[in-house]
Amino acid sequence: MRGTVFAMNDIAPSIAPSRGPADHEVREQIVAAAEEHFRRYGFEKTTVSDLAKAIGFSKAYIYKFFDSKQAIGEAICSQTLRGFVAAVEEAIAGAPTSTEKFRRMFKTLTSTAVTLFFNDRKLYDLAAASAREGWGASQAFIERVTQILTEIIREGRENGEFERKTPLDETVNAIFLVMTPLLNPLLLQYQLDRIEEAQVQLSNLVLRSLAP
Repeated sequence: MRGTVFAMNDIAPSIAPSRGPADHEVREQIVAAAEEHFRRYGFEKTTVSDLAKAIGFSKAYIYKFFDSKQAIGEAICSQTLRGFVAAVEEAIAGAPTSTEKFRRMFKTLTSTAVTLFFNDRKLYDLAAASAREGWGASQAFIERVTQILTEIIREGRENGEFERKTPLDETVNAIFLVMTPLLNPLLLQYQLDRIEEAQVQLSNLVLRSLAP
């Protein structure tokens, strides 16, 4: 484990495969056009033909870079979720204790998701589709959050903040289950009217359970 700060591009390898060089400017054009269409019309209502028309390319040319519309959606979703990870990394970087790192991690994840829900609902719906269908981007995001959480718990045990009797993997899995209703976009939408209170209460519950 490399500590609680991770490279954002660690999420990228798990997204659906694309054709052509990853840094090709045409691929970037396709992703940018797709993101604009998804924001305006939603993922389900946007077709590859729509994207081809918007960019001025043929469908066949787009398929040289992406295997499917889902692969394009994965690229956009991966960018969005990397932003979530970056926000967490920044939030916990200066935290003085493991307890504070956990509070900041959970608060940042929930507040970032809520902001996306209210300010960019179409992309939020894309993230929801990713979670619902188990896309690679969503799975990679869960892995990154789990790794950050694992390092926080391990650090807390080493400095005496957290108990050490429960197996580490069992502790991390249980905490993630507690956090899931406020992290999973399919469930978060049902918690919006009490999100701040719920986030604080769940954080307190988890931290009490971790007390040595």
